[in-house]
Amino acid sequence: MPKKFSEILHALPAGQLLSVSDETYITAPVSESDAEIHGGGIFVARKGLSVDGHEFIARALEKGAAAVVGESEISGLPVPYARVKDASEALGYLAAAFYDFPSRKLLVIGVTGTDGKTTTTTLIHSILQSANGTSGFISTIAADLGGQQVDTGLHVTTPSAPQVQALLAKMVENGLTHAVLEMTSHGLAQGRLNGVDLDVAVLTNITHEHLDYHGTWENYRAAKARMFEMLNTSARKGRQLKIAVINADDPSGDFFSAIRADWKALYSLRTPSEFQAQAVRYLPSGTYFEVDGKEFMTPLVGEFNVMNALAALTTASCLDVPTDAMRKGLAAVTAVSGRMERIDEGQNFTALVDFAHTPNALKNALEAARKMVLPGGRVIAVFGSAGLRDREKRRMMAEVAAKMADFTVLTAEDPRTESLETILQEMAAGCAAQGGVEGQTFVRVPDRGLALYEACRTARAGDLVVACGKGHEQSMCFGTIEYPWDDREALRAALRGTPLQTLPTARS
Repeated sequence: MPKKFSEILHALPAGQLLSVSDETYITAPVSESDAEIHGGGIFVARKGLSVDGHEFIARALEKGAAAVVGESEISGLPVPYARVKDASEALGYLAAAFYDFPSRKLLVIGVTGTDGKTTTTTLIHSILQSANGTSGFISTIAADLGGQQVDTGLHVTTPSAPQVQALLAKMVENGLTHAVLEMTSHGLAQGRLNGVDLDVAVLTNITHEHLDYHGTWENYRAAKARMFEMLNTSARKGRQLKIAVINADDPSGDFFSAIRADWKALYSLRTPSEFQAQAVRYLPSGTYFEVDGKEFMTPLVGEFNVMNALAALTTASCLDVPTDAMRKGLAAVTAVSGRMERIDEGQNFTALVDFAHTPNALKNALEAARKMVLPGGRVIAVFGSAGLRDREKRRMMAEVAAKMADFTVLTAEDPRTESLETILQEMAAGCAAQGGVEGQTFVRVPDRGLALYEACRTARAGDLVVACGKGHEQSMCFGTIEYPWDDREALRAALRGTPLQTLPTARS
């Protein structure tokens, strides 16, 4: 149904709208891309890190944009123009208004943190599905819109603001009642979640990550805190409380607990809390633990997955989900794509792919691997560190591997325009600083496919090989080009003795 431009602009927070030149009717979605604009839609010209959207207004008009929103003073456009204080911040609210604020028709749960977001999102969704069968989710892997699964991108974390609102609108159209959203620090800081009316905010943990983008630890933590602050700016939905679910074991737990919410529910393994896991047992059939005298089981391995399960169970309990549905939903998630995912080609050792790409996540993955390896077996880790990202991670991750893995293969992971040789040198120095000896406890193999092959060739019966850093991702970036890449397929090829090569020079 057509909407007046002024009606959509009315959704902007106070102080955002500076001026508007005229009125018109909007018949197509809001877009920040001139390539995706539809005739009758609103083009939002925002200033990015490397591109200024104002430069593409003419192209958007050629494609039929009915109105333009931007930050610069512009006159003489053939369509109405609204000037706003911050176009990136405005985009989500405008998209939400076009789709009739879909999140107000759903109970929305947001999940943020450094590690465990995707798994926790998946577990909450599975539990809610066991309880009501009308829940959707949006994660870094995919989106479930109610009988319809869609991909959410290659290296994309939180989708764009218009995509988020379109996906939520589809959930409403499909009759869903609940939505679980994975919310990244980039997505929050860039306003991609603006316009989402949140009911439950869930924190997994806060560890070292993304300081290349956020600059400081405080800025990174503040980006995560935006999700909890959304509880206080979101529309209320009947008697539904605004709930904060917080990891009490995390050093930043008190910081997040200080943000106002109707109900603050704490979960933990070590710190006394309302939802504290007791009697944790790691058995071949699964991981068992108790909460308030009730036993639960998850097929997922590792202490970090106990924490992810606790976050999901705490959320479900706050939403009055029956215990039986919690147990069923938790047990139903036997694996999460690219998260400690087993790869079996008949080899006599264990092979896993995991998304661990932070020091804490690598530590967790290697701790879990140590529990899984057979007596006398070795843990062999394969990983890299991304270019144009937090450089300190290179040293930190290498130090973790030197302490916790028996053998490490350092390799490529999205070097982008940086020198892969330099990245590997920094990582090798980290290994050496913790007593690693190159050629004995660690090696450098720049080509990731050959690195996986080297790890598998080195492995003996009873060992465990874990490829970390890429997980579910479907590409790897060299220079400015994303080349197709899947760690799971590459590991399968290595196990079969036919390694895939990744370096552009090896492919040409």
